[in-house]
Amino acid sequence: MTDANPQFDERFIQEFSHLVRWRRDVRRFRSDPVAAQTLEDIIKLASFSPSVGYSQPWRFMYVRDSAARSAVKVNFLKCNQAALDSYEGERANLYAQLKLAGLDEAPEHLAVFCDTETSAGSGLGRMTMPEMLEYSTVIACHTLWLAARARGLGVGWISVLDPAGIKKSLDPPPSWKFIAYLCIGFPQEEHPDPELARHGWENYREPEVLVR
Repeated sequence: MTDANPQFDERFIQEFSHLVRWRRDVRRFRSDPVAAQTLEDIIKLASFSPSVGYSQPWRFMYVRDSAARSAVKVNFLKCNQAALDSYEGERANLYAQLKLAGLDEAPEHLAVFCDTETSAGSGLGRMTMPEMLEYSTVIACHTLWLAARARGLGVGWISVLDPAGIKKSLDPPPSWKFIAYLCIGFPQEEHPDPELARHGWENYREPEVLVR
């Protein structure tokens, strides 16, 4: 346990603001290995995330087997081609040039699941909104993302994947729902703006803070 009543001064607030702004989705990784203890530390910190009913439904799985990684890559390539085929003209040309995954370069792959049948929490807070288990798992992913970035690591969340295919390739327990596939490693380059903005897919814009 940490000391009671921590004081977060202005310097910490500013540094945290920089951390959030520089988090960014990473697709270009260096091949340098990630220390095993570092990876365990960021996963442990992610597990301090809030969860509905204190259920802690997140389940992290290292993906290091070459066959499993190859299956994930095949899954991505198939889904990426389908996505490309859904665009036309200039938009299709632009999509084809985007780098949307660092599967080949990232030294660490992490699959994140939600245990939809966990008994922890005894159902508190999710009888009317069962999806809160999934939301809790997503929050843990974001906490892991920030913890990794604070240590100089980059994280890329790949969503161009077929969840059913991922479950078949990784063979988690039946009650685990696939939430995220994360590539983790040291980034080749760092930018404060999103890659999709730099490459013209979307215009950079300040986030809307409040809808009045």
